[in-house]
Amino acid sequence: MSKIACQLCPHHCRLDEAEIGFCRARVNRSDVISDLNYGVVTAIALDPIEKKPLRHFFPGSRILSVGSFGCNLRCPFCQNYEISMAGSEEAHGRRMTPEDLVGNARRLVGEGNIGLAYTYNEPLVGYEFARDCAKLIKKNGLKNVLVTNGCFCEAPVREILPDIDAMNIDLKAFNPKFYQKISGDLETVKQTIRIASEACHVEVTTLIVPGENDSEEEIRALSKWLASVGKSIPLHLSRFFPRHEMTDRNATNVAQIYRLADIARESLENVYAGNC
Repeated sequence: MSKIACQLCPHHCRLDEAEIGFCRARVNRSDVISDLNYGVVTAIALDPIEKKPLRHFFPGSRILSVGSFGCNLRCPFCQNYEISMAGSEEAHGRRMTPEDLVGNARRLVGEGNIGLAYTYNEPLVGYEFARDCAKLIKKNGLKNVLVTNGCFCEAPVREILPDIDAMNIDLKAFNPKFYQKISGDLETVKQTIRIASEACHVEVTTLIVPGENDSEEEIRALSKWLASVGKSIPLHLSRFFPRHEMTDRNATNVAQIYRLADIARESLENVYAGNC
């Protein structure tokens, strides 16, 4: 059998039979690339919608949030690295079907739940499971929220968007070299933001990492570009805390977050300081 290229993200991993991709969540099974983590739930919680973070989408509500394992980026500051950097042999989860999750989501409506959020690790590396759950959630009159790094090809993004009601997309920096460090692609993420903003509610998050993406010039350029997509798109500038492979530096200075938020407000109508 010849190698098969995964068409989900810009890595386009070419996989032999039974070989697993860079994200550790996709596998070649009989010349079909599919999600190795289908139905494996490593984290589940009923969260405030603001925690996604979404500030302009059903504020005050809650949403059942689920995660699995795997990610197609390698951020040294990842907050959920125990599952995002894990493969099937390290991930400890339980098997749940889309019907299981939708049933749980429906039972929690009385506690303020509006639907299902795909989050914690990178949900789109488990594309088929997210797609199947999203379709079933829609049929049951509930909402789908996708929290993603946005580094995915246009075709799969467009395929899943009709079933997605809101997205929070990580725009991790606004320079290509930063994205090269984390094995991502800035232009692909920008493309996802543009496409998604035409189809559903979108908010954007940037984690401000000291010495990496915290210059005033970069945040000014980022916010100007985001305003060109939509001035009302909420931008969350979040504070970094030492984590994973970046325990050798201090948390972001709170005053710096507020200063950068003011700069972003020169272009954008809705800017929020996070983790301050």
